Amino acid sequence: VKGTNFQVAVWRALLQIEPGSINSYAQVAAAVDRPKASRAVGTAIGANPVGFLIPCHRVLQQSGKIGGYRWGETRKHAIHAWESARD
Repeated sequence: VKGTNFQVAVWRALLQIEPGSINSYAQVAAAVDRPKASRAVGTAIGANPVGFLIPCHRVLQQSGKIGGYRWGETRKHAIHAWESARD
């Protein structure tokens, strides 16, 4: 997987989110030591080429809304439900 240093840092942070857990874009921004970079985190997450392997589906908007997902919001919701059911 290739990306900018920032993208790779965000993708690594996503790998630290436990299955079935949810983080906000702000939490991911804080995890990469860029607490004001929530929008940039969203852009990096959107550029993730391997969505299930690098779990960008575990990030929601601060409001709790599911937000966008490269492979569709229905799929993102289904993955959340599947991960939650496994726990």
